[in-house]
Amino acid sequence: MTARSMLERYTGLVLRRRWWVLGIAGLVMFAVSAGAGFIGVTNDYRSLFDEDNPQLAALNALEETYGPSNRALIAIAPRDGSVFTRETLAAVEALTGAAWKAPHSTRVDSLTNYTHSRANGDELIVQPLVEDAGALTDADLKRIATTALNAVEIAGRLVSRDGKVAGLVIDFVLPDNPDAAVVEITDYLNGILDEARARHPGIAYRLTGDVPLNRAFADATRDDLETLAPIVFAIIAVMAAVLLRSLLGTAAIVAALMFVINTTVGFAGWIGTVFNPANSGVPIIVMTVAVAHSVHIVETTLAGLSRGLDRNAAISESIRVNAWPVFLTSLTTVIGFLSLNASDSPPFRILGNLVAFGVFCAFVYSLTLLPALLSILPMRARKARSGESGFFDRFGRFVVARRTALLWCSAAVAVLLVTGIPRLELTDNWTRYLSERYQFRQDTDFVIENLTGIETLEYSLKSGGEGEITDPAYLRKVEAFASWFRKQPEVSHVQAFPDIMKRLNRNMHGDDPDFHRLPEDPDLSAQYLLLYELSLPFGRDLNNRIDVGKSATRMSVVLRSLTSRQQRDLDARAQTWIRANAPGLASGASGVSIVFAHLSQRNIESMLTGTIVAMALISLILVFVLRSVRVGLISLVPNFVPAAMSLGLWGYLVGRVGLAGSVMTAIAFGIVVDDTIHFLTKYLKARRDGLPSPEAVQSAFRTVGYALWTTTAMLALGFLVFASSGFEISWALGLLVTLTISFALLADYLLLPPLLMALDRKKR
Repeated sequence: MTARSMLERYTGLVLRRRWWVLGIAGLVMFAVSAGAGFIGVTNDYRSLFDEDNPQLAALNALEETYGPSNRALIAIAPRDGSVFTRETLAAVEALTGAAWKAPHSTRVDSLTNYTHSRANGDELIVQPLVEDAGALTDADLKRIATTALNAVEIAGRLVSRDGKVAGLVIDFVLPDNPDAAVVEITDYLNGILDEARARHPGIAYRLTGDVPLNRAFADATRDDLETLAPIVFAIIAVMAAVLLRSLLGTAAIVAALMFVINTTVGFAGWIGTVFNPANSGVPIIVMTVAVAHSVHIVETTLAGLSRGLDRNAAISESIRVNAWPVFLTSLTTVIGFLSLNASDSPPFRILGNLVAFGVFCAFVYSLTLLPALLSILPMRARKARSGESGFFDRFGRFVVARRTALLWCSAAVAVLLVTGIPRLELTDNWTRYLSERYQFRQDTDFVIENLTGIETLEYSLKSGGEGEITDPAYLRKVEAFASWFRKQPEVSHVQAFPDIMKRLNRNMHGDDPDFHRLPEDPDLSAQYLLLYELSLPFGRDLNNRIDVGKSATRMSVVLRSLTSRQQRDLDARAQTWIRANAPGLASGASGVSIVFAHLSQRNIESMLTGTIVAMALISLILVFVLRSVRVGLISLVPNFVPAAMSLGLWGYLVGRVGLAGSVMTAIAFGIVVDDTIHFLTKYLKARRDGLPSPEAVQSAFRTVGYALWTTTAMLALGFLVFASSGFEISWALGLLVTLTISFALLADYLLLPPLLMALDRKKR
């Protein structure tokens, strides 16, 4: 029995048992979709990183030594231009007290509770910089301003260097499941800030930090899931109705899509999937990719009805014509998305696997549910639109007649765009992951521009032995390292342990400015530190700066707004300085910023292998199924070139790409190959029927030209919706894939046919 006869028998069985097919498909869909209730949404930025990520492991080690790095930063900006007024300092003082009551808070640092030390005879006085702000005299305000702006520990961190903005930092210890805690914390902080705004309308308050970032991530995920998916669904329905000009055909496509989406999302729930902003677009991508199968089948069915075939005969012919191309396009798309398993970021692996499953579901439903639906619906032949049937025939003749010019022009445009790739900087900036429509992004930009940086490099500096952090030789190394960082133009502020020791040495010498230097006697240095620690109030200890054994100290380098590449370069220069001046003092930088800074680079490196393997597999499949090495190799051109063209154009227009660029090629390659397969299968059929290459090209345009335009328009509009996402990775990925799909259609129309006519001249 031939494959064709088996397919005809299968189609006949589906059409005869259409009600059974619909019933079984419905039961399967409802059973699987019940799992949707188990889907989780995380607001933890750490979900972007693999458990064995070395930078994340270093961050965890840092937090085990000095405490968690879960923080929120509140900026207080009086509109009269100075924080050193009674009202503003009173507002900061009140907000500091309220911050201590925040859920899961362990420490609060602000301009007012800065532990200022001073000498009083032979006594060391350690007290908050501001107490009872409402009762301060003008002299007190002047003294506080002078002290704060000259204190290297807080100037540029808790107060801007121009004295116009004050800062308040809250540290938190989050439970093992941080999502609910983050919501609780941010709700509390927003509540006390609303109260502060009501009491002090002349003061602006801004909230940022990694804990608010987690909440903003959750908001972005929810927004994408709730708003983008319905928009894409509506676009697909409208486009299908306009392009197919059949309401019943559109209804069948919409029903098939609903089955596919419900099955995919339900499956995601049953396997315990947790979505975050990086993979929240799974339903949208599945919907957009899956519609192509249904469009080809419905379009061919409508064409059969227009030729006078009865409904079941038209459906049978459509399945016979499309089954093999639909299988091939499903296979290549699945391979493309499965290649995301090479990603270093777990959310992209989840995205790849779920979309691959959704594409498989789309293939199954398109050959079972869809023909059964089409057989039941009272579809009729659509009226021929004037000039439509002949457009692609005329276009095919144009391509054949102008094939040489089109080949050279297409090649020239491709080369021109590809030259933009070297302009691309593969980098990210996590402070700009969210768009400006989110309050978090607005507040973060304000803090960076007016108070301090948000990105921080953290170093654990080893002294070499327990209790040796007060050794003068060690302190001089750390001070030299801090001084080197303070000279770097990318650095906004440096917080280092020697600053405390210099201040204590000055205090213990009657606040004589000449003694604002490191102590030279190790025993006196240790005594100074002990006396200072004993004088600190509750919650103001140095445990976040010194390890338990006093063998290492923490140095925090606050950066201006830098890209991930700039952060990596700065840390590399720091490592060079350490090797030359203080070997063994520290390893590479840690902290949230550097973990993000390495993510895009690691993902690009890991995805390179996955993309190459996927491209190789798809290329071999094309050569095998097309049964022509020559045509198979020709087909690679319109599949490889579009991704390179879109990246090149991105290089000219934007100049940088991060995580989106690292996965775009794998995603797009599996999609764009679909149109090439449909075109080539029709072309090769015509060639095997005895037509020469030019006539075979015209036959392919007449047969599949309109369907390629229809599916490409739907795919492009579907991915273009991602451009409205508030998450940078999502909108960049959407635009890049849209560009690639559009370039791929142009390549299949204008580049592939001239290549075939130039290189496939052998008689068949």
